[in-house]
Amino acid sequence: MTPVSRRRSTLQILLLSAGFFVLVAVSVASVLLVNKAREDNALVVHTVEVEGQVASLLLDVRRAESATRAYLLTSAPQYLSEYQSAAAALPAALGHLQMMTVDNPAQVANAAKLKTAVEQRLAEFALSIERVNNNDAATSVDILRKGTSADALEAIARIGRDMRTEEDRLLAERTATADRTQVLASSVTIAGSCMVLALAALSLVLLQQSSRARDEAEARLRDSNLNLETIVDERTADLREANEEIQRFAYIVSHDLRSPLVNIMGFTSELEELRGDIFKRIATLNRTASLAPAMEDATDAAEPELEGSDKQLSDDFNESLGFIKSSIAKMDRLISAILNLTREGRREFKPERIDLRELIDGIVKTVAHQAAEANATVEVGALPNLVSDRLALEQIFSNLIDNALKYLKDGVPGEISIEGRTKLGFAIFEVADNGRGIDPKDHQRIFDLFRRAGTQDKPGQGIGLAHVRALVRRLGGTMSVASELHNGSTFTITLPIKWSGKNSGKNRDKES
Repeated sequence: MTPVSRRRSTLQILLLSAGFFVLVAVSVASVLLVNKAREDNALVVHTVEVEGQVASLLLDVRRAESATRAYLLTSAPQYLSEYQSAAAALPAALGHLQMMTVDNPAQVANAAKLKTAVEQRLAEFALSIERVNNNDAATSVDILRKGTSADALEAIARIGRDMRTEEDRLLAERTATADRTQVLASSVTIAGSCMVLALAALSLVLLQQSSRARDEAEARLRDSNLNLETIVDERTADLREANEEIQRFAYIVSHDLRSPLVNIMGFTSELEELRGDIFKRIATLNRTASLAPAMEDATDAAEPELEGSDKQLSDDFNESLGFIKSSIAKMDRLISAILNLTREGRREFKPERIDLRELIDGIVKTVAHQAAEANATVEVGALPNLVSDRLALEQIFSNLIDNALKYLKDGVPGEISIEGRTKLGFAIFEVADNGRGIDPKDHQRIFDLFRRAGTQDKPGQGIGLAHVRALVRRLGGTMSVASELHNGSTFTITLPIKWSGKNSGKNRDKES
């Protein structure tokens, strides 16, 4: 990532973070302001309700007073009923008014004064009605005309005005507060929206820049891929040519080595025959010096027995010939192995659908006698089918099973298991045993050509595992080993389930 791209990415992250925090802040502020506005509006409504309650209370007082006056003048029963209805509603109205004004000390005092004045006035009304009921209406009318009850009426009116004035003040104050809260909420919402829009616009600009940069990077990547494909094709062609050259060289060298080796083998045989003649002559000469001439013909039929230094010389000569012959045999096996490897490298692999369980069962049957002699069992688990080269798979698993049987621990019943599973288009096989194991420092060594690890008490040229890994690679797979000394080994092979053969060598057999 270039510094410009890194800075652009950092700025985009910062913008997204800022936008997120702005949205959170606007949301929180909006919720708080909405709740504050709701509370302010509730107070405004409460003030209006208090004013309404005061007006309703004063109206009931006037109704009671009017009904009382009408009853004093007419003694009509309907006015008495109207008075009783109004007088009965006044205590409850006074209690409700006191409850509504409990949050305002001034209004609490006014409500208490109003209650006292109203109760006083109701008592006067009750006294006047009682006089009428006692046929003393003239006294009540005379009191009414003289206006002796004006003080109570004036007190009720004054207290009512004071309470309305206080509520009007509270209404104006609370209405202003509610208006300010609504204005503030609107301002916060508008400001937050503007900030979010600005951040969104800046993000769009950066996104366009990133999109252009991505398009340019993709274009450069396509150009690089084209150049890389060309380079890869050229290198692949060079590697293929070099591989073919190496195979031809190995084939030629192995042929050229075999020619002098055959001569050495022939001359060694002749030398062995000459050895018999030479030491026979020496023995005959030694015997001739000590025996009569008549015995000379008898000694020609068999080789005389050597004695002393001549016998030692003959033994040394035989031992040297043995070393030469064993070295020639080993050299012949190595040359044959090189020839086999070069022939296998030139063979064209042919993918086909393979029932791997059937293939492994066939291999296990071929080594059944060897397994019985080694007191070993071979367990074959579930195995996925493949599209691959049959001969290569036979060679791979044959080598691994043969090695597992060859390197079992002495005195321990052998246990060999072969299992497989699939993952992401590949088949994974594990060939495990409880044999002598491999020292971790030799894990790579065992895959090298003509290299062997551990005690060399088994026949072999050290090409089996190297050949197996080469086959696995040609089939587009990988191979690894997990093992510890004296604790068995597990060889893991990963192969494509459907191998197309594209990565196999296309070198056809060019043997001369």
